[in-house]
Amino acid sequence: MKTNTPTPEEMSRRIARFGDLKPYGRDYAESIGVPEAAFQRLTAHRVYTLMVPTDYEGRSRNAPIESVRGCVVNIAECPPDNGPGLHVHEQTVENFFCLSSRFDIIWGDEEQHRVTLEPLDFISVPPGVARRFHNVGDEVGRLLVIIQPASEEQKDRVAYAPSVAETMKASFGEDIVDKLKTVGFAFDAGVEA
Repeated sequence: MKTNTPTPEEMSRRIARFGDLKPYGRDYAESIGVPEAAFQRLTAHRVYTLMVPTDYEGRSRNAPIESVRGCVVNIAECPPDNGPGLHVHEQTVENFFCLSSRFDIIWGDEEQHRVTLEPLDFISVPPGVARRFHNVGDEVGRLLVIIQPASEEQKDRVAYAPSVAETMKASFGEDIVDKLKTVGFAFDAGVEA
């Protein structure tokens, strides 16, 4: 069998160096005018995108590495006692691999279920399940988050309760919800945060 031997330049396009990554909240603060603080209310404190499919549509689309269809790779970073609110990934499986600290993975419309991930533990949450994660450790925690679109469509629609939209408007202005919708957020989930 003949193998491929990429050049160093070709391989350099397949490397994501953590020190060079920009959290996507900061990226969108600059490009579409959504304050980073608004993203931090909806997502992990910082989300660093490593890799997305070439035809991906969503918050993570500005990744340094383009991949085959069906896999988005992020690092979610949360200080102690931090994490996103209750939300639903409608079209994707969301997988969590605990890199550091400890995280509660909470699920159910009333947050009635939870499990704690220790470093190197892994959980896979199917589409349509209300979930959130929360750093319960005493250090900055990181999760490797692998998002897998469950259909041919390479999108990740994430829905929050309508009350979250009202809170966002009150904090960041009337146009914030429309801007967030352009990168895959929705505010029509049947859950309350």
